This record gives sequence, structure tokens and C-alpha cells, in this order.
Amino acid sequence: MDVANRTNTAAGGEPKILAFCCNWCTYTGADLAGLNRMKYPANVRVVRVPCSGRVNPQFILRAFARGADGVVVCGCHPGDCHYATGNFFTRRRFMLMRGLLEFNGIDPRRFHARWISGSEAAKFRDFVSEVCAIVKGLGHE
Repeated sequence: MDVANRTNTAAGGEPKILAFCCNWCTYTGADLAGLNRMKYPANVRVVRVPCSGRVNPQFILRAFARGADGVVVCGCHPGDCHYATGNFFTRRRFMLMRGLLEFNGIDPRRFHARWISGSEAAKFRDFVSEVCAIVKGLGHE
């Protein structure tokens, strides 16, 4: 899977970003951002998952293989997980994911993770905007 040196961009030259968001926190924050009419890049596609701990590394690799330019995983703050320990599993996977991406020929700067609660709509907006800028800056190598 050689996707490190290519960028499949959406209309307007913007990178495609896939965001896996925890149903209980980050998805609620993203929804609140929309309700408050906060502007964030339209090229971010949000996938609601029950818990960030349920995001299998294969999902991330498959997203890149199917044309995503960047992938984001967001969940509850540690200690606030609806399922008690889900985000602790997520934290361990985050540490391993960069090496796995490099092994598969993907620039690890295309993968980001963040803890965002349901009340942090502005943090979600700022984070996905920052990730879009980083991934767009990577462009073609």
C-alpha cells in the first residue's frame, strides 16, 4: 500500500479528511459546532463510532488505502469514557499507530488524535482546521 507520496484531494484542491469521533463526546462536540454555525472545513467527513477504543488500526489503514489524505481519531478525555476504559485502549493504539503507518509507507503526519468533549465545539473546529492545513501542506512529495 504505497500512499505516502500522493494526495487524493476533494473538489477545490482540499484534502480528504476522515474523522472517527466518539459518539458520547467528540461527535456531540462536532454536532454542537454545526448547531452554533461554527465554520470548519467541509472536506472533513465524520464517522460516529461508539467509542474511540473501537477504532481498529485496520480502519485507519483502510481509510488511507481508499483515498483519505488524513485520518483523525477523537474521543473522550481520559477518565471520562462512557465505557470506563475505552480511551485508555485508544491511547495505547495512538502510540503504536505512527510506527505502523511508517511501516506501510504512509507519512505519520497524516494521522492525528485528540481528546475532545461534547462541550468543546470550538476545540473540534480548531483541531480539524489545523489538521486540514497540515495535510494540505504535505501535498505531493
